[in-house]
Amino acid sequence: MPLLDPGMDLTLRPMRYPDFYERYRAAIRNTWTVEEVDLASDLADLARLTPAELHLVNRLVAFFATGDSIVANNLVLNLYKHVNAPEARLYLSRQLFEEAVHVQFYLTLLDTYLPDQDERARAFAAIEHIPSIRAKAEFCFRWIDSLGALEELRTAADRRAFLLNLICFAACIEGLFFYGAFAYVYWLRSRGLLNGLASGTNWVFRDESMHMEFAFSVVDTVRAEEPELFDGELAAQVVRMLEEAVEAELAFARDLCGDGLPGMSAADMRSYLEYVADQRLARLGFPPRYGTQNPFAFMELQDVQELSNFFERRVSAYQIGVEGSVTLDEAF
Repeated sequence: MPLLDPGMDLTLRPMRYPDFYERYRAAIRNTWTVEEVDLASDLADLARLTPAELHLVNRLVAFFATGDSIVANNLVLNLYKHVNAPEARLYLSRQLFEEAVHVQFYLTLLDTYLPDQDERARAFAAIEHIPSIRAKAEFCFRWIDSLGALEELRTAADRRAFLLNLICFAACIEGLFFYGAFAYVYWLRSRGLLNGLASGTNWVFRDESMHMEFAFSVVDTVRAEEPELFDGELAAQVVRMLEEAVEAELAFARDLCGDGLPGMSAADMRSYLEYVADQRLARLGFPPRYGTQNPFAFMELQDVQELSNFFERRVSAYQIGVEGSVTLDEAF
Protein backbone atom coordinates (compact mmCIF):
# COMPACT_ATOMS: atom_id res chain seq x y z
CA MET A 1 0.00 0.00 0.00
CA PRO A 2 1.59 3.33 -1.05
CA LEU A 3 2.12 5.89 1.67
CA LEU A 4 -0.55 8.30 0.37
CA ASP A 5 -3.26 5.75 -0.35
CA PRO A 6 -6.55 6.65 1.39
CA GLY A 7 -7.22 4.78 4.61
CA MET A 8 -5.87 4.56 8.12
CA ASP A 9 -3.52 1.62 8.64
CA LEU A 10 -3.32 0.88 12.38
CA THR A 11 -0.80 -1.98 12.39
CA LEU A 12 2.83 -1.31 13.28
CA ARG A 13 3.87 -4.89 12.42
CA PRO A 14 5.01 -5.69 9.87
CA MET A 15 6.51 -2.20 9.76
CA ARG A 16 6.56 -0.77 6.26
CA TYR A 17 8.70 2.31 6.96
CA PRO A 18 11.15 1.62 9.81
CA ASP A 19 13.06 4.83 9.02
CA PHE A 20 10.05 6.88 10.16
CA TYR A 21 9.97 4.93 13.43
CA GLU A 22 13.67 5.56 14.01
CA ARG A 23 13.09 9.27 13.45
CA TYR A 24 10.38 9.16 16.11
CA ARG A 25 12.80 7.47 18.53
CA ALA A 26 15.50 10.03 17.77
CA ALA A 27 13.05 12.84 18.49
CA ILE A 28 12.22 11.29 21.87
CA ARG A 29 15.92 11.28 22.75
CA ASN A 30 16.00 14.99 21.95
CA THR A 31 13.44 15.92 24.62
CA TRP A 32 13.91 19.31 26.26
CA THR A 33 11.76 21.66 28.32
CA VAL A 34 11.32 25.41 28.33
CA GLU A 35 12.23 25.55 32.02
CA GLU A 36 15.81 24.60 31.11
CA VAL A 37 16.29 27.84 29.14
CA ASP A 38 17.53 30.79 31.21
CA LEU A 39 16.35 34.05 29.68
CA ALA A 40 17.13 36.18 32.73
CA SER A 41 20.58 37.17 31.44
CA ASP A 42 18.99 38.68 28.33
CA LEU A 43 17.31 41.49 30.25
CA ALA A 44 20.54 43.43 30.74
CA ASP A 45 21.29 43.08 27.02
CA LEU A 46 17.86 44.36 26.04
CA ALA A 47 18.45 47.49 28.13
CA ARG A 48 21.58 48.39 26.14
CA LEU A 49 20.35 47.69 22.62
CA THR A 50 20.12 50.58 20.20
CA PRO A 51 16.63 51.59 19.02
CA ALA A 52 17.27 49.88 15.66
CA GLU A 53 18.41 46.66 17.35
CA LEU A 54 15.47 46.74 19.73
CA HIS A 55 13.11 47.18 16.77
CA LEU A 56 14.62 44.07 15.17
CA VAL A 57 14.21 42.03 18.36
CA ASN A 58 10.62 43.16 18.88
CA ARG A 59 9.67 42.31 15.31
CA LEU A 60 11.41 38.96 15.62
CA VAL A 61 9.59 37.91 18.78
CA ALA A 62 6.31 39.11 17.23
CA PHE A 63 6.87 36.63 14.39
CA PHE A 64 7.74 33.90 16.87
CA ALA A 65 4.48 34.56 18.74
CA THR A 66 2.39 32.72 16.14
CA GLY A 67 4.80 31.01 13.73
CA ASP A 68 4.82 27.56 15.33
CA SER A 69 1.09 27.63 15.99
CA ILE A 70 0.55 27.98 12.24
CA VAL A 71 2.78 24.96 11.58
CA ALA A 72 0.92 22.94 14.22
CA ASN A 73 -2.42 23.78 12.64
CA ASN A 74 -1.29 22.50 9.25
CA LEU A 75 0.07 19.37 10.89
CA VAL A 76 -3.30 18.58 12.44
CA LEU A 77 -5.55 19.73 9.60
CA ASN A 78 -3.65 18.47 6.56
CA LEU A 79 -0.70 16.18 7.16
CA TYR A 80 -1.67 13.60 9.78
CA LYS A 81 -4.84 12.39 8.03
CA HIS A 82 -3.18 11.81 4.66
CA VAL A 83 0.00 9.93 5.66
CA ASN A 84 -1.13 6.30 5.84
CA ALA A 85 1.54 4.64 7.98
CA PRO A 86 1.26 4.40 11.78
CA GLU A 87 5.02 4.76 12.26
CA ALA A 88 4.93 8.04 10.31
CA ARG A 89 1.97 9.24 12.37
CA LEU A 90 3.97 8.45 15.52
CA TYR A 91 6.56 10.96 14.33
CA LEU A 92 3.91 13.53 13.42
CA SER A 93 2.41 13.14 16.90
CA ARG A 94 5.82 13.80 18.39
CA GLN A 95 6.30 16.78 16.10
CA LEU A 96 3.02 18.23 17.33
CA PHE A 97 4.31 17.96 20.90
CA GLU A 98 7.52 19.72 19.89
CA GLU A 99 5.57 22.52 18.22
CA ALA A 100 3.70 22.95 21.51
CA VAL A 101 7.03 23.25 23.35
CA HIS A 102 8.13 25.88 20.85
CA VAL A 103 4.89 27.80 21.38
CA GLN A 104 5.50 27.66 25.15
CA PHE A 105 9.10 28.83 24.66
CA TYR A 106 8.00 31.83 22.63
CA LEU A 107 5.23 32.60 25.11
CA THR A 108 7.87 32.65 27.85
CA LEU A 109 10.13 34.73 25.63
CA LEU A 110 7.46 37.37 25.07
CA ASP A 111 6.49 37.41 28.73
CA THR A 112 10.17 38.01 29.62
CA TYR A 113 11.07 40.48 26.91
CA LEU A 114 7.82 42.49 26.87
CA PRO A 115 6.65 43.06 30.45
CA ASP A 116 4.20 45.75 29.31
CA GLN A 117 0.86 44.03 28.68
CA ASP A 118 -0.22 46.34 25.87
CA GLU A 119 3.09 45.87 24.04
CA ARG A 120 2.80 42.11 24.51
CA ALA A 121 -0.75 42.11 23.18
CA ARG A 122 0.42 43.95 20.05
CA ALA A 123 3.10 41.33 19.51
CA PHE A 124 0.57 38.51 19.70
CA ALA A 125 -1.65 40.38 17.22
CA ALA A 126 1.25 40.99 14.82
CA ILE A 127 -0.33 39.09 11.92
CA GLU A 128 -3.16 41.61 12.00
CA HIS A 129 -1.28 44.91 12.10
CA ILE A 130 2.36 44.37 11.00
CA PRO A 131 2.33 44.12 7.18
CA SER A 132 5.57 42.13 6.83
CA ILE A 133 4.35 39.49 9.30
CA ARG A 134 0.83 39.49 7.89
CA ALA A 135 2.22 38.75 4.40
CA LYS A 136 4.10 35.71 5.72
CA ALA A 137 1.02 34.50 7.58
CA GLU A 138 -1.17 34.91 4.49
CA PHE A 139 1.33 32.85 2.50
CA CYS A 140 1.02 30.08 5.13
CA PHE A 141 -2.78 30.25 5.33
CA ARG A 142 -3.11 30.03 1.56
CA TRP A 143 -1.22 26.74 1.55
CA ILE A 144 -3.17 25.43 4.56
CA ASP A 145 -6.40 26.25 2.72
CA SER A 146 -5.14 24.55 -0.44
CA LEU A 147 -5.99 21.18 1.14
CA GLY A 148 -8.97 22.32 3.17
CA ALA A 149 -11.63 20.47 1.18
CA LEU A 150 -9.50 17.42 0.37
CA GLU A 151 -10.57 14.46 2.50
CA GLU A 152 -8.77 11.72 0.54
CA LEU A 153 -5.91 11.65 -1.97
CA ARG A 154 -7.67 9.79 -4.76
CA THR A 155 -6.12 11.27 -7.89
CA ALA A 156 -2.67 12.31 -9.05
CA ALA A 157 -3.80 15.93 -8.77
CA ASP A 158 -4.80 15.33 -5.14
CA ARG A 159 -1.41 13.84 -4.33
CA ARG A 160 0.45 16.66 -6.03
CA ALA A 161 -1.58 19.13 -3.97
CA PHE A 162 -0.57 17.25 -0.81
CA LEU A 163 3.08 17.20 -1.86
CA LEU A 164 3.06 20.94 -2.52
CA ASN A 165 1.60 21.62 0.92
CA LEU A 166 4.17 19.34 2.56
CA ILE A 167 7.05 20.88 0.63
CA CYS A 168 5.79 24.38 1.39
CA PHE A 169 5.83 23.82 5.13
CA ALA A 170 9.13 21.94 5.09
CA ALA A 171 11.10 24.04 2.61
CA CYS A 172 9.46 27.48 2.80
CA ILE A 173 8.12 27.86 6.33
CA GLU A 174 10.21 25.67 8.61
CA GLY A 175 13.12 25.63 6.17
CA LEU A 176 13.20 29.31 5.12
CA PHE A 177 11.04 31.56 7.32
CA PHE A 178 12.36 29.97 10.52
CA TYR A 179 15.93 29.75 9.24
CA GLY A 180 15.80 33.44 8.47
CA ALA A 181 14.64 34.08 12.04
CA PHE A 182 17.42 31.87 13.40
CA ALA A 183 19.97 33.94 11.46
CA TYR A 184 18.95 37.08 13.36
CA VAL A 185 19.28 35.22 16.67
CA TYR A 186 22.75 33.92 15.83
CA TRP A 187 23.80 37.34 14.52
CA LEU A 188 22.91 38.75 17.93
CA ARG A 189 24.78 35.91 19.63
CA SER A 190 27.87 36.61 17.47
CA ARG A 191 27.90 40.06 19.06
CA GLY A 192 27.59 38.65 22.58
CA LEU A 193 23.91 39.54 22.91
CA LEU A 194 20.85 37.58 24.07
CA ASN A 195 22.59 34.31 24.84
CA GLY A 196 19.47 33.00 26.57
CA LEU A 197 17.50 33.39 23.36
CA ALA A 198 20.31 31.69 21.44
CA SER A 199 20.45 28.74 23.84
CA GLY A 200 16.71 28.12 23.48
CA THR A 201 16.98 28.60 19.73
CA ASN A 202 19.62 25.85 19.61
CA TRP A 203 16.95 23.40 20.71
CA VAL A 204 14.31 24.80 18.38
CA PHE A 205 16.85 24.72 15.53
CA ARG A 206 17.48 21.05 16.21
CA ASP A 207 13.77 20.24 16.28
CA GLU A 208 13.01 22.18 13.10
CA SER A 209 15.88 20.51 11.26
CA MET A 210 14.44 17.12 12.21
CA HIS A 211 10.92 18.18 11.17
CA MET A 212 12.19 19.34 7.82
CA GLU A 213 14.20 16.18 7.21
CA PHE A 214 11.23 13.98 8.13
CA ALA A 215 9.05 15.83 5.63
CA PHE A 216 11.70 15.45 2.94
CA SER A 217 11.94 11.73 3.73
CA VAL A 218 8.17 11.49 3.15
CA VAL A 219 8.73 13.20 -0.21
CA ASP A 220 11.53 10.73 -0.98
CA THR A 221 9.22 7.82 -0.17
CA VAL A 222 6.41 9.12 -2.37
CA ARG A 223 8.91 9.78 -5.17
CA ALA A 224 10.08 6.14 -4.97
CA GLU A 225 6.50 4.80 -4.91
CA GLU A 226 4.91 7.18 -7.43
CA PRO A 227 7.67 8.78 -9.53
CA GLU A 228 5.18 9.98 -12.12
CA LEU A 229 4.02 12.66 -9.67
CA PHE A 230 7.41 14.39 -9.88
CA ASP A 231 7.18 15.98 -13.28
CA GLY A 232 8.37 19.30 -14.66
CA GLU A 233 5.17 21.01 -13.61
CA LEU A 234 5.66 20.06 -9.96
CA ALA A 235 9.27 21.24 -10.05
CA ALA A 236 8.23 24.57 -11.54
CA GLN A 237 5.53 25.00 -8.88
CA VAL A 238 8.07 24.35 -6.12
CA VAL A 239 10.47 26.92 -7.58
CA ARG A 240 7.71 29.54 -7.82
CA MET A 241 6.67 28.77 -4.26
CA LEU A 242 10.22 29.26 -2.97
CA GLU A 243 10.61 32.47 -4.97
CA GLU A 244 7.47 33.83 -3.33
CA ALA A 245 8.69 32.74 0.11
CA VAL A 246 12.05 34.44 -0.44
CA GLU A 247 10.31 37.70 -1.39
CA ALA A 248 7.99 37.52 1.66
CA GLU A 249 10.93 36.90 3.96
CA LEU A 250 12.92 39.66 2.29
CA ALA A 251 10.11 42.13 3.01
CA PHE A 252 10.35 41.02 6.64
CA ALA A 253 14.12 41.59 6.52
CA ARG A 254 13.64 45.14 5.23
CA ASP A 255 11.25 45.77 8.11
CA LEU A 256 13.70 44.40 10.67
CA CYS A 257 16.95 45.82 9.31
CA GLY A 258 15.91 49.23 8.01
CA ASP A 259 19.03 50.91 6.62
CA GLY A 260 21.22 48.13 7.95
CA LEU A 261 22.91 47.08 11.18
CA PRO A 262 26.52 46.02 11.85
CA GLY A 263 26.89 42.73 10.00
CA MET A 264 23.20 42.47 9.14
CA SER A 265 21.37 44.11 6.24
CA ALA A 266 18.42 43.32 4.01
CA ALA A 267 20.83 42.82 1.10
CA ASP A 268 22.84 40.27 3.07
CA MET A 269 19.64 38.56 4.16
CA ARG A 270 18.53 38.29 0.54
CA SER A 271 21.75 36.45 -0.27
CA TYR A 272 21.29 34.18 2.73
CA LEU A 273 17.67 33.40 1.83
CA GLU A 274 18.61 32.63 -1.75
CA TYR A 275 21.39 30.36 -0.50
CA VAL A 276 18.96 28.53 1.80
CA ALA A 277 16.35 28.24 -0.98
CA ASP A 278 18.94 26.55 -3.19
CA GLN A 279 19.77 24.16 -0.34
CA ARG A 280 16.11 23.18 -0.11
CA LEU A 281 15.86 22.66 -3.87
CA ALA A 282 18.98 20.49 -3.82
CA ARG A 283 17.52 18.32 -1.07
CA LEU A 284 14.40 17.85 -3.19
CA GLY A 285 16.47 16.84 -6.18
CA PHE A 286 15.79 20.00 -8.18
CA PRO A 287 18.38 22.33 -9.79
CA PRO A 288 19.40 25.49 -7.90
CA ARG A 289 17.51 28.68 -8.65
CA TYR A 290 19.92 31.39 -7.42
CA GLY A 291 23.52 30.17 -7.15
CA THR A 292 24.14 32.49 -4.18
CA GLN A 293 26.74 31.95 -1.46
CA ASN A 294 26.09 32.20 2.28
CA PRO A 295 27.12 35.75 3.33
CA PHE A 296 26.97 35.09 7.08
CA ALA A 297 30.13 33.71 8.66
CA PHE A 298 28.29 33.30 11.96
CA MET A 299 25.88 30.91 10.27
CA GLU A 300 28.77 28.89 8.86
CA LEU A 301 29.76 28.32 12.48
CA GLN A 302 26.24 27.10 13.24
CA ASP A 303 26.97 23.93 11.30
CA VAL A 304 26.21 20.27 11.83
CA GLN A 305 29.40 19.64 13.80
CA GLU A 306 28.66 22.35 16.35
CA LEU A 307 25.09 21.17 16.78
CA SER A 308 26.03 17.50 17.01
CA ASN A 309 28.69 18.24 19.62
CA PHE A 310 26.23 20.27 21.70
CA PHE A 311 23.36 17.85 21.41
CA GLU A 312 25.47 14.73 21.83
CA ARG A 313 26.36 15.98 25.29
CA ARG A 314 22.82 17.04 26.05
CA VAL A 315 21.03 14.00 24.65
CA SER A 316 23.42 11.59 26.37
CA ALA A 317 22.31 13.01 29.70
CA TYR A 318 18.72 12.21 28.83
CA GLN A 319 19.58 8.71 27.66
CA ILE A 320 21.42 7.95 30.88
CA GLY A 321 18.47 9.27 32.85
CA VAL A 322 15.94 6.95 31.24
CA GLU A 323 17.94 3.73 31.13
CA GLY A 324 17.11 0.82 33.44
CA SER A 325 13.99 0.10 35.42
CA VAL A 326 11.92 2.56 37.36
CA THR A 327 10.03 1.68 40.53
CA LEU A 328 7.75 3.76 42.71
CA ASP A 329 8.42 1.91 45.96
CA GLU A 330 10.47 4.71 47.50
CA ALA A 331 8.76 7.38 49.53
CA PHE A 332 8.82 10.87 48.06
